[in-house]
Parts: sequence; structure tokens; C-alpha cells
Amino acid sequence: MAGNSFGNFFRVTTFGESHGKAIGGVIDGCPAGIALDLDAVQKDLDRRKPGQSAIVTQRKEPDEVVFYSGLFEEKTTGTPIGFAIHNTNQKSKDYGHIKDSYRPSHADYVYDRKYGFRDYRGGGRSSARETASRVVAGAIAKQLLKDVKINAFVSQVGTLKLDKSYQELDFSEIEKNPVRCPDPQMAAKMEAYIKSVKKEGDTIGGVITCVAQNVPVGLGEPVFDKLHAELGKAMLSINAVKGFEYGSGFEGVKMKGSVHNDPFNTDGSTKTNHSGGIQGGISNGMDIYFNVAFKPVATVIQGYETIDKDGNTIKTQGKGRHDPCVVPRAVPIVEAMTALVLADYYLLARGNKL
Repeated sequence: MAGNSFGNFFRVTTFGESHGKAIGGVIDGCPAGIALDLDAVQKDLDRRKPGQSAIVTQRKEPDEVVFYSGLFEEKTTGTPIGFAIHNTNQKSKDYGHIKDSYRPSHADYVYDRKYGFRDYRGGGRSSARETASRVVAGAIAKQLLKDVKINAFVSQVGTLKLDKSYQELDFSEIEKNPVRCPDPQMAAKMEAYIKSVKKEGDTIGGVITCVAQNVPVGLGEPVFDKLHAELGKAMLSINAVKGFEYGSGFEGVKMKGSVHNDPFNTDGSTKTNHSGGIQGGISNGMDIYFNVAFKPVATVIQGYETIDKDGNTIKTQGKGRHDPCVVPRAVPIVEAMTALVLADYYLLARGNKL
């Protein structure tokens, strides 16, 4: 299986399955001498872990990261940083009913056709549990980018949508509710809705908005490696993501060019930021902001019709511990992937001119 690595200069390779002994990764290219706050790394991981509230999967995993290489006296040595997160609460028997059948909208069928064999326990390698390794790597990337501020939050659940711009929101409110929505009133509505959907044995999708501030001018490469293209790839690599838009996004098609253009201030900043902090594929120093759309979780705890490996139509029932809405736990994942992209381009930019 290819495709387990992300990045060029700051590169992470992940390994492991949902119900294996451990998941983890190797970070290559991290510069030496960076003093790491390991508590901050664990804190980001805790924001993603299961069982943290009534509106997420109740799988109980401590998700404690253990580092095996690349650190000495809490500083990076410049060598590969190896780490693991051991699985402790697998319930593989919950997946015995799908051993010979395929769940709709999951990777079951395509894995079987591609490899001729699959790990059906919790989805194996295709499980969103793999993203915990990305959060560890992203937390380290954040500390490399010490002046850059990355904040992601839930801006929509189903049809419940924030009608405020990110400039009107207080990011300190994000972690004060289980939905991770910075508007307390909307957060309460979203939480109640997710609970009602969960009670029905169903799931619902949502949108995460991410804002990166204090990004230096010059990150991103023209033509194929534009900064927004790499951010789009990063977000679309996250499980359940169905869409990505930055800056004015799809709303920009309603505007005329004379309105959509970003006039300059004398210091090089712009009066508006419809470009979303990126022009010509290169960061311009303004806030980078984008939306990431997540589909409803495919596993519904209801009866459904599907096919088995022999093509027979069968009826079965969804089982196991699953998120009724994935977006609250995906917030730190979006931040991590943003940090990985920016760290990679930050290191590349240092060699752009002598």
C-alpha cells in the first residue's frame, strides 16, 4: 500500500490499524534544536480522542503518545521522530457481522477489490483512528511555526449554520463546549441536534472553518504546488471530507470582479480578503481561511440492505461505537493538517532566495 506519507521537507509517515496493537508515525525533516512542549502535543491529542463527551464515540482510549526517537532533553535532534499510540480498548467482535459483507459508503468493497483481502475490524487502515498520528505530527509542526496561530471550529451541523464571520467570533470559546463551536447559543443548538440524531441511530454531517493568522508572505509554489492546492489535498485526505473552499469560495461566483478584487493598502495588506490570504498560490500575509465539509458518518445504527462478497443481497444491522457527528473531534485534525502544510512550505521557502 502506497500513500502513507505526507509532505516533502517536513514529512510524516503513519502506520497502524484501528484494531491493531498500535498506531503511530515517523516525522522526517524536523529541524534540530526546537524545544518541544510535550504537554501541548498530548493536549491536542486529547482533543481528538474518543469518549470525551456524550456526542462522540464511546470507545475508551487514553491515546497517550510515546516518543521513541528524535528527542533529547525535550528538544528535537534533527533525526527522525518516531512515536506510537497504543490501542487498549478494541472490540473487534463488534465487526464480525461485516466479515463477508460490505457496509454502504465505506471502504470495505474497494479494499477487497483492490487488495483481495481486508482488515474488517473497525475499518483497519481506512479507519479515522489513523488521524490521531496526524494530530501528533501537526502539534509538533505548530511549535515549529511558533508565530502562526491556527484555529479551527465547527461552523455548521446539518442545517444549523453560524451566520457570523470569523472576525466576529471569540476563539477562546471554542473549547468551552463539546461541539467546539465558538458561539455558545449555536453550540447548544448543535449539541441538542446531534443528541437527537444519535437517539435515532443516525448520523449528521457538518462544516469546520479554519483560520491561520500571522502566516508569512511567500509560502507556496506557483503552478502545481500552490498553497491552496496543497491545503485542499491535505483536507481532502481526512476521512469523511467531501469538500474544500478557501477565501470567498463558492460565494465568490455571485460577485463581479470589481467587487471581488482585494485593493491594496500602502503596507501591502489588502482592504478586503476575498483571496483568503493566498494569491497566485502564494501566501500574501493576510489571514488564510477556509471551510471543510464532512459527510454524515457512514455507519448508522439501523437495519440496512447491502451485498455480501458473493454479490448476494442481504439485510444486516449497524453495530459498534461510532460518532453521530464527526466534526467536533475533527477540529484538531483540520488544525494538524493545516500546520503540516504550512511547516512544509515554511522550510521550503527558506531556500527560495540567497
